[in-house]
Amino acid sequence: MIAPKALMQLAIDKAREGIEAGQSPFGCAIARGDDLIAVSHNTVVATTDVTAHAEVNALRLGCKTTGQIHLEGCVVATTCEPCPMCMAALHWARVETVYFGASIADADSAGFNELQVPAAEVLKIGGSKVALVSGVLSAECRDLFQRWLQRSDRVVY
Repeated sequence: MIAPKALMQLAIDKAREGIEAGQSPFGCAIARGDDLIAVSHNTVVATTDVTAHAEVNALRLGCKTTGQIHLEGCVVATTCEPCPMCMAALHWARVETVYFGASIADADSAGFNELQVPAAEVLKIGGSKVALVSGVLSAECRDLFQRWLQRSDRVVY
C-alpha cells in the first residue's frame, strides 16, 4: 500500500505543477494498494469549468484508468479539505479513505470562495462510510497557498 504521506507528496507535487501552469493550488492523488491510479491538479481556469477541482479531475482519471465508476478500496490524498461537491463525488465513487492537508479555513484565508461546510459534516449528514483523515502534511499543503498568492497571474474564484 502507498503510505498516506507518500501519496500526499504526489498530490503536493502535482499542485505545484498546476501553480506553475497558472492554476490554483490544489492537488489530488488516488491509489489502490500499491498502484497509483491517478494524480491531478485543479484546472478550473484552464478549462473554464467550475467543476474541474483536483479531486474531480483525479476521479475522472482514476475511473478511466480502471475502467470502473466505483473506486472501492482506493485511498485518496488531497491537499485541501474537499468541498461539498468533491466530498460527494468521492462518496459516490465509493473510495475507502480520504486524507487531506489544508483546511477549508486555510483556502478561505487565501481568498477562495469556500462554502463553510466541513467535509466531515457532508459525510455525516449523508450517512457515508468514507473515512476522512485530516492533518497529513498540512504545513506543506498550506504552503501551496503561499506559493500561489505570490503569483501575479492568479485567478480567484
